[in-house]
Amino acid sequence: MRRTYFFALALLAVILVPTVNFSQGGQTGAPMEASRGVAGGGVSVPGWTGKIDAKEEAAGMNLNSAKFAKEGDAFHVITGPAVTYWNPANKASGDYTVKATFREPKFMNLNTHPHPYGIVIAGNDLGTDQQSYLYCAAYGNGNFIVRGFGPAPFQMNGPRGSADPAVNKAAGVGEPVTQEIAISVRGDKVECAINKKVVASYDKSALVTSGKLKSTDGVYGIRFAHNTEAIVTGLTITKP
Repeated sequence: MRRTYFFALALLAVILVPTVNFSQGGQTGAPMEASRGVAGGGVSVPGWTGKIDAKEEAAGMNLNSAKFAKEGDAFHVITGPAVTYWNPANKASGDYTVKATFREPKFMNLNTHPHPYGIVIAGNDLGTDQQSYLYCAAYGNGNFIVRGFGPAPFQMNGPRGSADPAVNKAAGVGEPVTQEIAISVRGDKVECAINKKVVASYDKSALVTSGKLKSTDGVYGIRFAHNTEAIVTGLTITKP
């Protein structure tokens, strides 16, 4: 009788243990809701393409499960799976700064916890299983992450990212929040600035190395975590 009782308790404990999943670019440490396909998805901006994360592909998602569209001078992105978008003609080399403004119209309107979006640089072999790139992305709760693929995922500011006063916070769920994000390559430094403040700086040698970037030269674009919506304006590159 006692053995049956303890077995029942053990079985109940297993049933009650929550399943936790994490994504490259999601709010690490929080349960990840499943990616939901977007109606009318796909890439409809001429010259642009994208690639969803390998884990999303393994779960049966594809590029048409997210939406990348042009609205006036802005890009309107709705995900879906975590995805990176780029135009192969958009290349940067030497010293440069790539920046854009991201406006989340309704904070957390498609998810249960904050998800990030940001700038991609140093894209090489994009769309292949050997792709490498770096991205800096902001959350609407005041946090940011610096991560990349080389081709395996790597993290530059820890598994949970970092908080910084420069990163804007939404007033609440469903409220708008805007971030200006820029990544600069200057000499031997690579820096991410959010809302005009440098929030992370790295030696180029810490990035261009085995398992990370092939080079800081390459294609630039934008990166979105899953189940996220934002309007992107002013994607530009400048040279010193």
